[in-house]
Amino acid sequence: MSFAHFNIAAVERDTGLSKDVLRMWERRYGFPVPERDANGERCYPPEQVERLRLIKRLMDAGHRPGKLIAMPDAELAMLAPRRKTLTRTTDQPLAGELEELLTLIKQHDIPGYQQAMQQRLARQGLQGFVQDTVAPLTGQVGDYWEQGRFEVFEEHLFTELTKRLLRQAVAALPAGPRAPRVLLTSVPDEQHVLGLLMVEALFALEGAECIPLGTQMPLLEISRAANAHRADIVALSFSVAFPQRQIPVLLQQLRATLPEGVALWVGGNGIRRLADVPGVKRLVTLEDATAALAAWRAGER
Repeated sequence: MSFAHFNIAAVERDTGLSKDVLRMWERRYGFPVPERDANGERCYPPEQVERLRLIKRLMDAGHRPGKLIAMPDAELAMLAPRRKTLTRTTDQPLAGELEELLTLIKQHDIPGYQQAMQQRLARQGLQGFVQDTVAPLTGQVGDYWEQGRFEVFEEHLFTELTKRLLRQAVAALPAGPRAPRVLLTSVPDEQHVLGLLMVEALFALEGAECIPLGTQMPLLEISRAANAHRADIVALSFSVAFPQRQIPVLLQQLRATLPEGVALWVGGNGIRRLADVPGVKRLVTLEDATAALAAWRAGER
């Protein structure tokens, strides 16, 4: 084996694709195809790493990973230069359509916003709705607020209306939860809830048993709840508004109070630049979250 091969940690850093995503793609799509080093650990040749980089860029432009992975290299290369002007697939909203939804909020047109979002949910299905509408819309609302284009009450209106719709959609899913049992919450002073709801929706679609505790739970109460509910996983969300320097300390404190067998997962835009914390799994994207769930079920914990 050539020394130029990369281990899975290096590929994760280089491509922005988590280890769980790489393993899930290997099982589901047959790519990447890692070799094994002398210790039996995965290692990836440079050409596969380059292909993974390209796939990640195209995913960021709105393409689905399953379709990209199936494409020959030549087709992927043809897509790359045009990624900024691509027309959307049927379930990928255009920026203009997002703007229209935000305009309804800005006009305080509650019935209009609800109808437009319900139509999109019916058309896309819950998974597509979460990934292709709610996630980018939430990011855009945050940008608008920072730019002074949204008042605080308008950001709250968006959150409450979208939260209500997601709650209704999750409640309508068929019963029959199975492992893992996931406790979802946030730490004190973190009041943003949509990130948690998006992950709850995706986990519920996969049949996981979700226990939502809302936001701003004291650390000791999170630990008590995890014990009381016999949770397999505690999932937290951090927004960009949360003080970055506080996050590692809070995670270390919570990790110390949780039973060793309870996994601690963290996600949200607030952890994108977070350094690794021992005993804590970072979920930078929604794809990371679903991949982590699949990995947990496969015994890769």
